[in-house]
Amino acid sequence: METQAPTLPLLTPYKLGKFDLSHRVVLAPLNRMRSYGNVPQPHAILYYSQRSSQGGLLITGATGVSDTAQGYPNTHGIWKKEQVEAWKPVVDAVHAKGGIFFCQIWHVGRVSNRGFQPNGQAPISSTDKLLIPEIPDNGIDEAQFTPPRQLRTDEIPVIVNDFRLAARNAVEAGFDGVEIHGAHGYLIDQFLKDQVNNRTDQYGGSLENRCRFALDIVEAVVDEIGADKVGIRLSPFADYMESGDSNPKELGLYLAKALNKYGILYCHMVEPRMKTVGEKFETPDSLVPMRKAFNGTFIAAGGYDREDGNNAVAEGRADLVAFGRLFLANPDLPKRFELNAPLNKYIRDTFYVPDPVLGYTDYPFLDSTA
Repeated sequence: METQAPTLPLLTPYKLGKFDLSHRVVLAPLNRMRSYGNVPQPHAILYYSQRSSQGGLLITGATGVSDTAQGYPNTHGIWKKEQVEAWKPVVDAVHAKGGIFFCQIWHVGRVSNRGFQPNGQAPISSTDKLLIPEIPDNGIDEAQFTPPRQLRTDEIPVIVNDFRLAARNAVEAGFDGVEIHGAHGYLIDQFLKDQVNNRTDQYGGSLENRCRFALDIVEAVVDEIGADKVGIRLSPFADYMESGDSNPKELGLYLAKALNKYGILYCHMVEPRMKTVGEKFETPDSLVPMRKAFNGTFIAAGGYDREDGNNAVAEGRADLVAFGRLFLANPDLPKRFELNAPLNKYIRDTFYVPDPVLGYTDYPFLDSTA
């Protein structure tokens, strides 16, 4: 009698709130910079549907919540009616293949310049400290930052409301939920991290105060669309965009515990081995304390491959694992994992080009007739 091979941990079913996932391989949010004029384009229909599968979770690339949220060319937006309408066929295509689709809502804060801002105004942030340009290693020219303007205390509720309205728009577009982007040195992270946040009001100083902005946004979004449709992405250990923290373990643990109050669906954290945009490095730090502290679904991301992802699920370090570059280059990644098939190599030079096909929808499937 032939014995059946054991199912890979990554390919076992999972109940994500009201959603029945058939596997635990998540499409990580990836900024592909092909939404011309911040409006999703028809080629996004093919891109996301290629990576859809029955019961698979996909997260959009970072999607701006307002006209002040911009810092890169041709990124997604969801603050205008035109954008909501443009998202609808993209969402429909994912749903037609049985996928679950979340929209990552985002504000860049000081990672911008006057050219991206309405009326050429200064970018807004938790601080007025200028982000010092580095030689870009991610294909995006970030050499033209301009000094940000520190948000006044009375302006902060306006930005919180932008996230709330973006979440409402996402649900109107048909998304199953939203992921609040609180990672990688963007606006929320600029409040969270003590390397950036130099405020003296109730949004700065203590750990509780620095986390207030993020939790205000979580509360507003939960109130608008329901906790069962809300996730958040955090990178407490990361130092993207000069946004390090003096005690990332304490920050991550505080947030994991504080989020329980709101009953959100999931917390998506980036591994400490991914401190920058580059390759992973060895570190004794771990997400396990945060995973244990958070009551909902825990998604881990950051430099995972098939073996590492299987181990994370098998050992209980994560419920789901998000894959970025591997999923970008392998639209049928769950199938390849199942068969332990060779993987297409990703081509970094085409990550951010505006071409609607090159490096976007032209990576081959295992079955070339797909």
